[in-house]
Amino acid sequence: MAPHPYGALSLAPPIVAIMLAIVTRRAVPSLLAGIFVGALITKGWHPLAAGYDLFEVHLWPTFVEPDRLRVFSFTLLMGAMIGVITASGGMRGFVRLLAPLARTRLGGQLTSWGLGISIFFDDYANTLLIGSTMRPVTDRLRISREKLAYLVDSTAAPVAGISILSTWVAIELSYLQEGIDTLGGVDLKAFDLFVASIPYRFYVLAALALIPIIAISGREFGPMLAAERKALRGEFSGPAPVGHDDPETAAAAERFPPRAVNAVLPIVVTLGIVLALLVHTGRERLAAKADPGAVEPTLRDVFGAADSTFALQYGALAGLLLAATLCWTQRLLSLDAIVAKAGKGARAVLPAIAILWCAATLSKMTGVKSVAGVPSKLAGVETYEFKDHRLYTGDYLAGLLAKAESDDPDGASELSLAAKLLPTAVFLLAAVVSFCTGTSFGTMGMLTPMVVTLSYTLLAATGATVDGASPLLLATVGSVLAGAVFGDHCSPISDTTILSSQSSGCDHIAHVLTQMPYALTGAAVAIGLGTLPAGFGAPVWLLLIAQLAALVIVTAVFGQKVEQPVEAA
Repeated sequence: MAPHPYGALSLAPPIVAIMLAIVTRRAVPSLLAGIFVGALITKGWHPLAAGYDLFEVHLWPTFVEPDRLRVFSFTLLMGAMIGVITASGGMRGFVRLLAPLARTRLGGQLTSWGLGISIFFDDYANTLLIGSTMRPVTDRLRISREKLAYLVDSTAAPVAGISILSTWVAIELSYLQEGIDTLGGVDLKAFDLFVASIPYRFYVLAALALIPIIAISGREFGPMLAAERKALRGEFSGPAPVGHDDPETAAAAERFPPRAVNAVLPIVVTLGIVLALLVHTGRERLAAKADPGAVEPTLRDVFGAADSTFALQYGALAGLLLAATLCWTQRLLSLDAIVAKAGKGARAVLPAIAILWCAATLSKMTGVKSVAGVPSKLAGVETYEFKDHRLYTGDYLAGLLAKAESDDPDGASELSLAAKLLPTAVFLLAAVVSFCTGTSFGTMGMLTPMVVTLSYTLLAATGATVDGASPLLLATVGSVLAGAVFGDHCSPISDTTILSSQSSGCDHIAHVLTQMPYALTGAAVAIGLGTLPAGFGAPVWLLLIAQLAALVIVTAVFGQKVEQPVEAA
């Protein structure tokens, strides 16, 4: 394999973007600066050539990708729908509908968590729907926007990543199959590995468990504690909800009582259309590839083959049209006012689209594919033929793991120390790659096939029988999938992180900084009581119990009550 063209310099653009974003709290200029640094590197530090590439090779081709445009369209349509729903009084009705479940701060947090888990089939739909619909509820209960963004973000990728009926499953299965195919003739099945590795995805399970633990305890720590105490005083960060304190909306509220149907029906129709189109497009794609006499595909196969961006776009459009129809037929607002409210809602998500665009551009720059989407591989040999505009950041980091493992002599009769530490090393590597590139899918694609091959080979070298139930194999597979989610969860340039903050009305960098201590806590527990002991053969059921207990203890020891007790005079 050819030497890496840029080495450690391939890490510079994401590091520059992330550090600037944290310091300046301005995401778009920071991302653009990171992209420009990357263009300087690939163009030999010629500023004029880098400036040309910034727009013509990186920004514009990323913007006009069909799937990217559908994501932008979905985001705009969702913003417009929420604008109309809010103006029609539907959100106020929805708040009243949820009032029995969300009478307290505890109820509001657990309701958000439960709704997030229920939308298990797609992370984009999860972030935009839960954030937008729960924001009026959490505002009323004085739960901070930062906390809502954390609740949304922690039930998006983690839930979609372990669901066997989601838009993620086919991608994860295909990456696992690539690794199995590389081994040749082994008795392993990708789906069996996927399911059996779920208990070993320690960070994902810890992230989902930490939410109810914090909510029930009433304790917070880190910057989130300050954000929650400010919310209790009625001080909220970020913009007001669409339609809030709007004179026309207020007048409509006086003339007509809040009707939950104006919010619930468009949201239900959106979800229904998305699910129906996922099934329809999945079946169409499978039928086009199926051989005569092939067995009927399972629902899991259908979801995995579906065109998710197409389904999301038209689901949101149907929801918007229904919301506008309900508003107009009830004579809540005139047609011109409905269009104005929809436009106002769409404009509210434009910052999210700008960040998504720049983050996707930076992610592609650190990747391995050409502008046209062609993988940088020829006959199984890495050639770096797109090094004039791609940095191969993930390949550089993956190479460090492969070199570290090859430098360690493998024992003939027992696993080496490096093999036992493999789940932890893979988790950390996946986290770094995902954090720097902002993509969990890309990280899985870069690392999963290599990890399956490496872990199987290490086990087979000891003379052990390796199958789909081998704990070290499952722990390593689970670590790469969980590590990718962890890095994506923390990264300021991740699309789900961006959408979570936008839909929750939270400053983007504030969301990143307040969520980080909770994510790091989950990761520390996942390593100390998960990947490390699992590598040495500890039973997974015992580790899961220990992790749950550790999360409770950490929250009790380091957390503080949000509602401070009044000191006696």
